[in-house]
Amino acid sequence: MDPTAQFKEQQKVAWSSFALFENMTGSVASRLVSFAEIKPGASVLDVGCGTGVVGLTAARRGARVTGVDLTPELIAHAKENSELMGVAADWRQGDAEELPLPDASFDVVVSQFGHMFAPRPDVAVREMLRVLKRGGTIAFSTWPPEMFVGRMFALNGRYAPPSPPGVAPPGQWGDPQTIRERLGAAVTDIRFARDVMLLQMLSPQHYRVFMETSFGPAKKLMEGLDKSDPAKAAAYRRELEQLATEYFENNVLRQDFLLTRAQKV
Repeated sequence: MDPTAQFKEQQKVAWSSFALFENMTGSVASRLVSFAEIKPGASVLDVGCGTGVVGLTAARRGARVTGVDLTPELIAHAKENSELMGVAADWRQGDAEELPLPDASFDVVVSQFGHMFAPRPDVAVREMLRVLKRGGTIAFSTWPPEMFVGRMFALNGRYAPPSPPGVAPPGQWGDPQTIRERLGAAVTDIRFARDVMLLQMLSPQHYRVFMETSFGPAKKLMEGLDKSDPAKAAAYRRELEQLATEYFENNVLRQDFLLTRAQKV
């Protein structure tokens, strides 16, 4: 297996437990749907759809939704959410770098903290724009590198094994200039906005425990460090708690995110 394919298989496993986070990410799904200006009847693709929080929010407003995610457990959970809500959507397992969909199929393509984990940004962008109609909207939420989640990505990168060559750090997707360069001349009218996701946590220590027991990538990192280098694992835990403390107040952890919207030329 080539390194990129192996990386994707590891990601597929790591993200299988993300369903625990759906209520947190669901709290800001309506912000992306509104920012993308999704209208009733619009055909919408949710890339890296996870458990369907954005797609179902759009479908509840009358959009015709398709969701694609690499991890089968998350697609299964999205289907359960659809059934529970009585909201129709088409959920498919698939790769953001090789979307199982025809050209120019959608009025809107969205991604909430999803496409940014595809290893090759140029490939993911090409695929998202390929399935988007001319004049259609691409919109996504990402984490600015200078704010909490972006800084946590950088922290994880210092402790995790190196990624395969060619795999771009997800935090780069939070920089407007990088986004402009990656979307390039294929789009026009790029617009940005900022918003905040608030996580209710009793303490930074509770957040650290929650991440390492419930969040797949962090859990995998900590399990590896605990086995290979307990002292390094303890150092990581201290740094994560210190970082979380900077954004913690009144039992709430502040997570700032970036919204991007553009039209395909």
